[in-house]
Amino acid sequence: MVTLSEVGKAYAGKTLFSGATLQLLRGDRVGLVGPNGAGKSTLFSLLLGREEPDEGQVFIERNVRVGHLPQESAPVGEETVLELATSVSEEYVALRKQVLALEAGDHDAVNWEDDVHTRFNDLGGFTLEARAKQILKGLGFRDGDFGRRAAELSGGWVMRAHLARLLVWEPELLLLDEPTNHLDLETVLWFQHYLSGYPGAILVISHDREFLNTVVGGIVEIRLGRVFRYRGNYDAFLEQREANEAQILAAYKNQQREIARLMEFVNRFRAKNTKATQAQAKLRQIERMEKIEAPSGPEATVDFSFPQPQRSGLKVITLEDIHHAYGPNVVYAGVDFEAQRGQRIVLVGPNGAGKSTLLKLLAGVLPVQHGERQEGHNVKLGYFSQYRVDTLHPELTVLEEALDTPQRVTETFVRSVLGCFLFRGDDVFKKVAVLSGGEKSRLALVRLLLDPPNLLLMDEPTTHLDLSSVEALLGALQDFSGTIVFISHDVYFIKELANHVVHVNRGQLVHYPGGYDYYLHKTQATSARAALTADGESDPALAAASAPDPSRPSVDRKERKRLEAEERNARARVRREQQAQVNGLETRIAVLEARQAEIAAELEKPETYQPGGSAAQLNREMRLNETELEALTAEWEAAATKLEELE
Repeated sequence: MVTLSEVGKAYAGKTLFSGATLQLLRGDRVGLVGPNGAGKSTLFSLLLGREEPDEGQVFIERNVRVGHLPQESAPVGEETVLELATSVSEEYVALRKQVLALEAGDHDAVNWEDDVHTRFNDLGGFTLEARAKQILKGLGFRDGDFGRRAAELSGGWVMRAHLARLLVWEPELLLLDEPTNHLDLETVLWFQHYLSGYPGAILVISHDREFLNTVVGGIVEIRLGRVFRYRGNYDAFLEQREANEAQILAAYKNQQREIARLMEFVNRFRAKNTKATQAQAKLRQIERMEKIEAPSGPEATVDFSFPQPQRSGLKVITLEDIHHAYGPNVVYAGVDFEAQRGQRIVLVGPNGAGKSTLLKLLAGVLPVQHGERQEGHNVKLGYFSQYRVDTLHPELTVLEEALDTPQRVTETFVRSVLGCFLFRGDDVFKKVAVLSGGEKSRLALVRLLLDPPNLLLMDEPTTHLDLSSVEALLGALQDFSGTIVFISHDVYFIKELANHVVHVNRGQLVHYPGGYDYYLHKTQATSARAALTADGESDPALAAASAPDPSRPSVDRKERKRLEAEERNARARVRREQQAQVNGLETRIAVLEARQAEIAAELEKPETYQPGGSAAQLNREMRLNETELEALTAEWEAAATKLEELE
C-alpha cells in the first residue's frame, strides 16, 4: 500500500535519514519512535505529500486515502461538533446541508440537477452521522455537546473532535501524532479498543509505552540517520534492539581479535624473506573479510544526579478523620491517610473518585473542612499540580528561570538538565512567555527537581514528556531520597517508581503495601491500564473495603492495628519473594559468566581456528550467552533495586 525506497531527507545541512526503506501493508499497526528532531514528523509530511524527498521515492497506491491527526492544533471554523465529526468530504458536507434544508422545507437551497438523497445515502447518509455520535461519545462527548460550535471548545476537545472525524472517515492509512495527549485514561482505554478493529493501516507517533504495547504489532525507529523496522510491540522492540546490538558488538569484537592476530603475524614476518609470502597472504585474507561495523548504540543520553533534600522525620504527613465536600457532593467523610519517609505512593482509582482532591488536601491547597492535617518533622513540601505553569516568570528566559534556585548549581549542569527535558541549543534563551503549555510544564518540572523538597506531590508529571525525558525523570526520582505521592496514567512510569499503591473510590482508601505488580496481583486486574480506573466492584475484597458504611465513619484503633500488622506481614512476604528472585538471578549469572570465561580461553587457542576447529560454534555460543547475560543483568538490577526499596 505504501513504500519508501531509499528515501533521504535533510534540513539545513543536517541529514535526518538516508537510504530509508519501508513498506506499510493494509492492516499494519506500526509505532514510529525516535528522539525529538530525528525526523518522525518529516516522515509524516513525506507520506502526506507535503514535502518531497531529497533522494529516493515514496510510492502510495492509487485511491489510498491518508488521514492525519496533528499533535497540537487543527483547523476549526463555525461548524458544530457533530458537523466537524462528519466532515469526511466536501461533497458529504454540502449534500448534508441540502438534505437538512429539504427536510426543513427550504427547497431553494437544493440543486435539483442532482439526486440529492441518493448520492447522500451513497456516501453514508445519516448512518454515518449515527456512527459519528457513537464515536464522539466514546471520546468523551455528551449528547448536549453535538450541537455546540467547535470553536467554543478548548484545544484538547477540538483535537478529540478531529480524531472522531478521522475515525468516521476511516482512511486506508491513518497517521496519528501523539493521539493520547488530549485524552483522559478512560477515553484512552476506549480508543485502544476501537483501534483493535480499525480496518485500515495505522502509523502512530506516541510516547505512551502502554498505548504502543497494546495497539501496535511493529515498530519503526529513526535513529542516527537510519530507519529500522522491528516486529512486535514496544517492549519487544527494546529487547530486539538490545539483542541485535549485543550480537553485532560480539561479532565485531571477534572479528577485531582475528584481524589483530593476523596483523601480528604480518608485522612479525613481513620483513623476512622466508615468511614474506605468508605475510602477504594474511594481508589479503584481512582485505577479503566483510568488515563488521562497530554498533552505534542508542542515541546518547545525559546522565545526571539531582540535588538531594534534607532528611525528614519518619512520619512525613498525616490526615486524620478528614471530611471534604464540594457543596452537596461529599468526597470524603472521615478518611485517614499517612505517608512515611521513602514511600513512593501512587493514587489510583476511577475518574472523579477524588485522587486530585486528596493530593490537594495533602498539599494544603484545599483547606481542611473537618479533621486534622499534620506535617512531620523537618518536612519541606513541593506540589507539582496540573496548573504548575502559573509558578513561572514570563519575563525570564528558560535558562534564567531554571537558574533561579536556592541550590548552588552551575550553568553547565542546568543546561544539561534542560537538555534532558527537550530545551536544547538556543531554546534556553526563549522567553517563558512564548513557550507552549507543554514547554512550560517541562520547565516547571526542571525547576522543581533542581531544588527538590523532601515531600513531593505530583499530579500527572509525565504529561508532554517524550520517552527519553520520562526515563530522565524516572532516573532522578528513583535516586530521590524523599517521599513521593503522585497520580499518573503512565503504567510504565508507575511500575518503575511506585512502591505503595492506594486505591481511591467512593470516599474510601485501600492500601496495597507493594508496587504496582503487587496491586495487580491482589486485585486480579484484567489489564495493567484498566486497573488504574478500576472501581473495585470486580474484586470482592477491594469492594468490601471501599464500600461506605454510615455507621462506621472511621476505623477504630484495634482494627487499625490489625490492618497495620497485615501490611507488615505482606511487606515481609514480598521482601522474601524478592530476595529469592535476586538470589536465583545471581546464580544463573555466575554460571553464564564462568562459561564465558571458558569460551574466551578456547578462542585464544590457535588450533580453534584450524580446519575442523570449533571457532564458529564457540562464537555463536558466546553471542547467545552475552545476549542472555545482558537480559539477566538488567533483570537482576531491577530486582535488586526493588529489594532495596522493600528493605
